[in-house]
Amino acid sequence: MICQRPQGKNCAGLWEFPGGKTEPGEDAEACIVRECREELGLCLRVLRRWAEVEHAYPSFTVHLTFFVCEIAAGELRPAEHAAVRWITPEEAEAYAFCPADAKMLSQTDLASALEG
Repeated sequence: MICQRPQGKNCAGLWEFPGGKTEPGEDAEACIVRECREELGLCLRVLRRWAEVEHAYPSFTVHLTFFVCEIAAGELRPAEHAAVRWITPEEAEAYAFCPADAKMLSQTDLASALEG
C-alpha cells in the first residue's frame, strides 16, 4: 500500500508508505499500528520488521522503520492522504516517492518483503 501526500504538506503529491511520527514512549511497531488506524481506518497486525533507513532533508532528518503487516480489521477510509493505492513491487518504479521512501526502495528488494 502506498499513499499520496496531500497538497499543503511537505513532499506534496509524492508517494510514501503509510506511517508517521512516534509519540513519546511509543515504539515503531506501536506507531505503525496507531497511524494506520488513525489515518486509514485499518487495524494492522505487524508480521515482522523489514527495513530501516535514515534520510536527511534540508531542515530535518528522519529515521524510518518499515514493517510487513497484514490487515486484521477495518475498512480503508483515508483521512490524511490525497490517494491510496495497492501496488505490486514491480509497479513501484512508476511512482514518484518521497526522498526517504525512495532511498529505502533503492537499498532494498521490495519483493523480498512479501516473502516468508
